[in-house]
Amino acid sequence: MAVDAQFSIDRTSPVPLYFQLSQQLEAAIEQGELLPGTLLVNEIDLAGRLGLSRPTVRQAIQALVDKGLLVRRRGVGTQVVHSQVRRPLELSSLYDDLAAAGQRPGTRVIDLGTVPAPPEVAAALGVGEGSEVQRIERLRLTHGDPLAFLRNYLPPGLPAFTRADLESTGLYRLIRAGGVTLHSASQSIGARAATADEATLLSEPSGAPLLSMRRTAFDDTGRAVEYATHLYRASRYTFELRLLMRS
Repeated sequence: MAVDAQFSIDRTSPVPLYFQLSQQLEAAIEQGELLPGTLLVNEIDLAGRLGLSRPTVRQAIQALVDKGLLVRRRGVGTQVVHSQVRRPLELSSLYDDLAAAGQRPGTRVIDLGTVPAPPEVAAALGVGEGSEVQRIERLRLTHGDPLAFLRNYLPPGLPAFTRADLESTGLYRLIRAGGVTLHSASQSIGARAATADEATLLSEPSGAPLLSMRRTAFDDTGRAVEYATHLYRASRYTFELRLLMRS
């Protein structure tokens, strides 16, 4: 392989051989051992190195092609595309989560300004309908590829951020730097098909599945300081939850 990632196959394990290899390849991608653009050696060489049959190796690779982590390019070979972003459900900035995971976050500001608060936004922020609120629309990228379309509304009283501010760091960092202590949030998660415009922004086909998220964040006084509606590429992004049994 272009990067010397080490794999081991346990032939005494009940786990299928192709799945062992697939899981180890995925882990190498997620941990940054195999970076986007890395080429894998061909299936015959990889099979010989690991003592596996070529169909077993092909099945392992195809599983990651189906997940969108690898792509087969004619005349080039099998190439790492990107890792999937797994994000814990907690009150944190997507920018900070991506940076902590080594995902090289980037931001493109699409729109920035004040607008009359629509009914849903006014209710979430506790302001009068039609009151002026800040609206921020951004495209969040990882390794230069689009990951999420973010639309955020901020109530009166918060600092007005510039495009340069928003393209250099995360929104929550800016809010905290403005003297606001973020405390809690209410959030809902759903899914829907991408519109033509959304698909273009996120480099997905029209109608592709997207994860949707709505969040209202509150400061330590209980004041609503942000209302957000975000769309994430389902092929690139998952939310992670830890569930406890109720006693």
